[in-house]
Amino acid sequence: MQRSNTKACRGGLAVLALLAAGAAQAHPGHGTESFVDGLAHPFSGFDHLLAMLAVGLWSAAALPAGRRLAGPAVFLAMLLVGAALPQFGVQLPGVEVGVALSVVALGALMIAARSTTLQLPIPAGLALVGLAALLHGMAHGAELRAGHSFAGYAIGFMTASALLHGAGLAAGSWLQAGRGWAWRTAAGLMGLSGLVLLAGRL
Repeated sequence: MQRSNTKACRGGLAVLALLAAGAAQAHPGHGTESFVDGLAHPFSGFDHLLAMLAVGLWSAAALPAGRRLAGPAVFLAMLLVGAALPQFGVQLPGVEVGVALSVVALGALMIAARSTTLQLPIPAGLALVGLAALLHGMAHGAELRAGHSFAGYAIGFMTASALLHGAGLAAGSWLQAGRGWAWRTAAGLMGLSGLVLLAGRL
């Protein structure tokens, strides 16, 4: 039993360390042009990394077992739409602030997922996930240099995003197994990371 508790603590600390790292990082905002750049991009920007993990975590907690892929699927679809918009000259002001706010909102969504009084209906949760994805996609798309392949870059960041969603789903399933303290801490740190990112962009 003691070894099991030790392993649980270590796993929880690893999740917390990853989330805490997001509090100190901002989006790098560098130019991108290839599949490799797209693949690396969600891992190099902690706002994107945290958001995509949060979607997987929330999906594991809030969605029925047979529908848990709905959260990542909605995010990926809207991520692609958002990334395509700047290629047609469509770009909203304050996208980076919106990206930071989305991390705060997804942290709140995680907290609500384990609350009987705060839990949102599934369609509302998916709508929030889709809005967050649209903002993240626009941030991705705005960084593609003119004249470079959107398709290669998009395949890269979509692949990386799907991997992060999978990691979030796996971590969420682990946290559901009677580790309420770890879930609350992870959700709180997710929201706090978003607030720190937001403060750095205002």
